[in-house]
Amino acid sequence: MLNKVHLQLIAALAMTIDHLTWILFPGYPVEPLPIVLHILGRLAFPIFAFFIAEGYHYTHDRKRYALRLLLFALISHVPYMMASLTFQRYGWMSLIPFATGNGIGRFLNQGSVLFSYFVGLLMLAVKDSERLKQWQKIGLVLFLCVLSFPCDWSCIGSLVVLSIGSNRGKPLRQILWSLFWISCYAAVYIFALDRVYGLIQFATVLTLPLLALYSGKKSEHPAVNKAMRYFLYLYYPVHLLVLGILGLLIR
Repeated sequence: MLNKVHLQLIAALAMTIDHLTWILFPGYPVEPLPIVLHILGRLAFPIFAFFIAEGYHYTHDRKRYALRLLLFALISHVPYMMASLTFQRYGWMSLIPFATGNGIGRFLNQGSVLFSYFVGLLMLAVKDSERLKQWQKIGLVLFLCVLSFPCDWSCIGSLVVLSIGSNRGKPLRQILWSLFWISCYAAVYIFALDRVYGLIQFATVLTLPLLALYSGKKSEHPAVNKAMRYFLYLYYPVHLLVLGILGLLIR
């Protein structure tokens, strides 16, 4: 069985492999090595999305949890852009929102996935609100989709968090809804960006055996759990900054 720390470390490693591959193999190369590495990288998103939704359920202060995620999304913005394909193509101009790219590409990947996760938390809060009517909830979720659309994993990242959190204790529904949204993301990728890399998004299903092994528990050592939380928040912007500098050195 795997505990929370095990899965988070697997996700962090997969994320690092994926981001490093974008630096070493920019664009959408179809050689076997970058394809395999990006497939491994697909392990990261579903695991992190799952634990974002779990964190919403378990946290003692949801507002503080969301603000902390937003803070690190803001901190990570410049490092994320430096490590992005957009930066590799357009340089420092890519730090200006929506200033670069063509077609729909101008509106994609303008912010890190942390923004998408943050919006996913807001969606869960809207769903659980007792003051809002159903039509108001639907309208707010659609508005939040627009807000997260320009980010990594687009509004799909937010909707996956919403689907996982909304169907807690119902793994089949969590899987089916997540696969539906990821299929939508893959379809946009196929028609707007690259066919092969659109199909690669379906490799997220490789996380299912790993999540099936989840024990539902944290590490037995409280100090490890606390250290892991801070490690992940800090690791995300730091590893992106290092990769962004590596990309500059390579070019």
